[in-house]
Amino acid sequence: MSNKALQHKYIKFGLVLLLSIALILFTQQVKLWKNPEGTPISMNTIIGLLVLWGFSFIGILVSDIMKKVPVNILKSFPVLGWVSLVSLIFCLSSNFFVQAIAAVDFLSITTPILAFAGISVADHLIDLSKTSWKVAIVAIFVFIGTYLGSAILSQLGLWVTGKL
Repeated sequence: MSNKALQHKYIKFGLVLLLSIALILFTQQVKLWKNPEGTPISMNTIIGLLVLWGFSFIGILVSDIMKKVPVNILKSFPVLGWVSLVSLIFCLSSNFFVQAIAAVDFLSITTPILAFAGISVADHLIDLSKTSWKVAIVAIFVFIGTYLGSAILSQLGLWVTGKL
């Protein structure tokens, strides 16, 4: 890959990550409109989002570098794993990163991530349609089981803490 193509690739990744950060900020603002007592948007929120952007970008760079290493486990290690390791290393090295990220509302992060996951799954719907109808039945039972398991654990937690 030429140097110019590599620059274009990383600029594209950086802009997609920037769009993600903007969506997180927008989601946090919408949440504040609905619940004014939520996590306020401050300069620390912006710094936290920039820190998350940096962790993600460094994770992408590390992933690309590791694809050139002759060790198969490092080649096939997912980008999300590298981003998680980069985040862990930085957060363990300085409390600044932990405090910056704490200003970003967690639920505001999950909404764009789930949207991107849905978009990525939409590309594989044709493959899903080729599977047997039995997969749908299994999926329904998995969803019901997950929901009931979560509800039971929540009920148990409320009961143990005396808030029921």
